Amino acid sequence: MAAPVVTSVSPSQGSSAGGTTVTINGSGLTGAVAVRFGSALASNVVVVSDTQITATTPAGAGTVDVTVTGPGGTSTQTVTFTYTAAPAPSITSLVPSSGAAAGGTTVVINGTNLSGATLVLFGASPGAITNVTPTQVTVITPAGSGTVNVTVTTPGGVSNALPYTYTFVPAPVIDSVNPSAGPMLGGNTVVITGTDLAGTTLVLFGFTPAVIDTVTPTEVTVTAPPGLPSTMNVTVTTPGGVSNPLPYTYVAAPVVFDVEPHFGPDAGGNDVVISGSNLTLTTAVDFGPNPATAFTVDSDNQVTATAPAGTGTVVVTVTTPGGTSTVTPGDPYYTYLGTPVITSLTPDTGSTSGGDSITIIGSNLTFTDAVTFGGDPGPFTVVSDTIVVATAPAHAAGSVSVQVHTPAGNSNALPFTYV
Repeated sequence: MAAPVVTSVSPSQGSSAGGTTVTINGSGLTGAVAVRFGSALASNVVVVSDTQITATTPAGAGTVDVTVTGPGGTSTQTVTFTYTAAPAPSITSLVPSSGAAAGGTTVVINGTNLSGATLVLFGASPGAITNVTPTQVTVITPAGSGTVNVTVTTPGGVSNALPYTYTFVPAPVIDSVNPSAGPMLGGNTVVITGTDLAGTTLVLFGFTPAVIDTVTPTEVTVTAPPGLPSTMNVTVTTPGGVSNPLPYTYVAAPVVFDVEPHFGPDAGGNDVVISGSNLTLTTAVDFGPNPATAFTVDSDNQVTATAPAGTGTVVVTVTTPGGTSTVTPGDPYYTYLGTPVITSLTPDTGSTSGGDSITIIGSNLTFTDAVTFGGDPGPFTVVSDTIVVATAPAHAAGSVSVQVHTPAGNSNALPFTYV
C-alpha cells in the first residue's frame, strides 16, 4: 500500500499557541493514523475523505513540514505550515470595576489583542465569556469577595492585571404586595414595597416571572403574569439575593346571574339582591355607570346592594380582585321606574256593592302591581303606560282614596265616592 500524498494545507499559517483548524488536501489519506506539524502531533484529526483531512494544530514555532502517516507509511512531499507569534493581550479598563459579591455582574473589558480570548480570571475564579472582539471581552463575573486581579488569556498569552472590587449587596426585603390579589388573566399592575430593591432582575409569582416596569431602592412595579385560582409566593431577586416571600392570590372573575327585584324607583334607595358566584371579595357594585350607595356580601353567591339613583335599564356588575363581572345568559338587568302618577278616575263614583269599572289615567303605570280603594285591593288590567282599568271592590258609603302601586312605589291618591 502506497504512502499518503499531501499536496496542500489551508490555511498555511497560524498562531504559535496552536489551536488553528486546518484542512489537509492530498490523496491516499484514508486510514490516516497521525498528522504531524514538524514533530508535534495535531489533535482532532478527522479523515473527511480519501483526499481530505481536518485537524487542529499543536503549538509550535517557525516553518514546519506537515506530514500524514497512514498504513502505507508517511507522506514525503514538502508542504509547510508557518507559525506566527500572536501578540500578547493588554487590558486598559473594566466597566464596571466593581459588583456584587454574589457575582452575575456583566463586565466589559477593554484593551487590545483580545481576539481568541479563552479565559478571564477574577482572582482564581473564571468568569463566563459572552462576547469577544479584538478590543473588548464581555464577561459575567463569578462570585467573590474583596479586590481581585482580572486577567485575560488569549493564544498570545496572559494580559496585565486590573483590579475588580466585590461589594457586599444586602439581600432584598419586601414588606407589602399591593394589591395582594388579582385576576387569573394577570395584566394588572402590582406594586411591591420593601428595602434594598435596587437592581431587581427578577420578580416571581410562584414560578412565573412578572414583567418588571419600574425599580427604585424601595419599590418595584410589575405587571402580574397569569395564574390559576390559588395563593402563591411573590419574591424579588437582586444582586444581593432572593427576598422573603409574600402571598398573592389569583381570584376567579365574579359572575352575576340575576338581580331581584329587576325594577326600582329612579330615586334609588331600595335594596337589590344580586345572585351569582365568586362574590366573596366584592369591592364594588355598579348599576350601569353609577356605584351602589352601599352593599353587603352575604355569601360567595349573594350580595345585597342599595340601588343608587338612575334612569333607564342598566346592567348590574360586581367587581372583585378577580375583575368585573360581564353579562351572562342570566338576567343581571335593572330598570329604573318613575314614580306612578294618577291624574283622573272615570267615573269617580260607584256602588257600595262594588263591580264598577274605573278607568285610571296617569303616567308611569306600565308596571302597576296593585290598585287599592281605601286600602282594599281591586282587580285591574294595565292598558298602557297611561291607562289602568280597575274594578272597584265593595265598600261602605263614603269617600276613599285610590292609589296605584308599582315597583317605584305608591302614586298620589285621588278620591273615589261610594254611594
